[in-house]
Amino acid sequence: MAPTSDGPCPLFSVIIPLEFHRGQWEQSWLGWTSQTADRSLFEIILAVPPGFTAHAELEALAADAARIEHAALNHDIGLCAFGASKARGKYLFFTESHCRPEPDVIELCIRAINDHPDWAGFSCRSVPICHNRLSEAEAAMYQADIEFGMKQHPWRKVLDQCFVTRRDAYWECGGLREELGHFAEWVLAAGYFARGYIIGYLEQARFHHYYVGHIGELKTFTLDFVQGEIRYLSEVRRDPGSELIEIPREWSDPDETDGALALHALNALMRYSLAGRGWTRPDENLRALWRWGAAALLGDLPARVAARFAVAYARAVLTALTIIGSSDAVARWLKRYIASLIRLQRIECIRRIRGPAKPASKLLGDHVIAQLGFHAIETSAGYTFRWSEPQAAVRIKGRPGRNKICIQSPSFRGPLDKIGTQFYLDGAHVDPAAIEIARDSYTLSLDLPSSAIAILAWACPVLTGAAEVRRLGLAMVAIDVNRGSDNSEDSGLSAAI
Repeated sequence: MAPTSDGPCPLFSVIIPLEFHRGQWEQSWLGWTSQTADRSLFEIILAVPPGFTAHAELEALAADAARIEHAALNHDIGLCAFGASKARGKYLFFTESHCRPEPDVIELCIRAINDHPDWAGFSCRSVPICHNRLSEAEAAMYQADIEFGMKQHPWRKVLDQCFVTRRDAYWECGGLREELGHFAEWVLAAGYFARGYIIGYLEQARFHHYYVGHIGELKTFTLDFVQGEIRYLSEVRRDPGSELIEIPREWSDPDETDGALALHALNALMRYSLAGRGWTRPDENLRALWRWGAAALLGDLPARVAARFAVAYARAVLTALTIIGSSDAVARWLKRYIASLIRLQRIECIRRIRGPAKPASKLLGDHVIAQLGFHAIETSAGYTFRWSEPQAAVRIKGRPGRNKICIQSPSFRGPLDKIGTQFYLDGAHVDPAAIEIARDSYTLSLDLPSSAIAILAWACPVLTGAAEVRRLGLAMVAIDVNRGSDNSEDSGLSAAI
C-alpha cells in the first residue's frame, strides 16, 4: 500500500495513535521533537480518534511539525493500521502516545538498519514509569513477559510500544488488524516468523512506558486481548503463522460442560466402580463423581460461577493488599487476578461466539464431533496425542449399522490389554469380545443407531506417577470410524453390546 504524496519520502514514518494516551501525549510529543537525528529523516503521523479532546493543544504543539490524520476509529491498533496506510516512509515506526522516546532513538535505529540488513523489523527496549504500588506490580509483570518475548520466545517479537518494520514486509504479513485488538500484535509477529522474516531486538533504543496502575484499566486491556484471541480462533484461518498461535484450553475443550457427555462419563465411572474396579482411590472417585455429576446436571454454570468467584476473590485481596500488603504480595496477587480474569473472559467470549451450536473441534479426528475429559495436546516418542482422564466420553459420527471404531492409543502406561479399560456405547457396556486390542490401538466392532451418532465412553484406572498431578487415563492420538461389512446377516443388530 503506497500513499501518494508530494516531496521526498522520509526514511521513517513514526505513527502515534492518540487513544489511551493516559495524559502523557505531550511528553511523548516532546520526546519525538527532541530527537538528535536530522528531522528530514522522519515524519510524524498523529492518528486522532473521535474522542480526543485536546484539539487546541494539539494544533498549538504539532500543527506545523506533524501530519494530523483524523480517523473514525477508537482503538490504538486500528489507529496504527490507519496511520500505516497514510505513511510514506520506507520504515514504519509504531509507538504509543503514553511512551516517550529517548533523544537518540532515531539515530540508533538507523545504525541498527545498517548493521543488521537481515532484520525485517525490530522492537526497542521498554523502560517502565511507575507512580503507585499497583503500577510497579503491573510493570514487573508485563516487563517479564516482554523480556521473555524479546529474548527467549521464538517469534513473539512485535511490541507496539516501539516497533520498527520495513513497510513492504508489514503489508506482506497482513498488517495490524483492528478487530483483533492487541492480540493483533501476536498474529502479526507469527506472520513474520512463518514467512521467514527476522525481527530483532534493539535494546539500546529506549522508550519510557507509563503504567497506569489501575485495576479497571487492567481489566479492560485483558478483555480487549481475549476478545481478539477468541475472534481470531473463531475465524479458523489458515494464513501463514496461524499454526503458531497457541490454543487455550478453554477453546480446545468446548465440550467440557456438555451435559450429555458428562452424564456418560458419570455412567462409565459408576459402572466401572460397581464392577469392583474403581475404588482403589476413593478420594479420586469422589472428586470425579462431583466433576461429572455437576456438569451433567448444571452444564457450564459451575465453571462460570467458579470463574467469577475466583476473579472477585482475587480482586478483593489485591485491592486490600495495595493498601496494607507488601510489594511482593501485591505482585503475586496481581498475577493471580489477571490469570483468573483471563479464564473468565475466555469462557464468556467463547460462550457468546459459539452459542448453543458449538462447532466440532476435530482434535481427535473428523469422526469425533465432541469430546470431554481430555488434557492438553502434547508430543512424545513421535506421537502427538492427548491424555484422557480416567473417565472420558466422545460423540462420534459414522454410518447407521455396523462400524469399526479404531482408537489409536500409544501404550505409554504399559500393554493395552493389561490396563483393564472398559468401554460403553450410549450407556451400555461393550462386550470384550467386540474389542480387538493391538500394541497401540483398540478396535471396537459396534452398531451405531439410525442417526449414525453415538456417545462412546470409557473408564480405566488412574495412572499414578511420582511427579504427576493430573488424573491420567489413556493416551489418545485419534479415533477413526470405518464402515464394517455390509454382508453380515446381523448388520442391523447389535452383536457387540
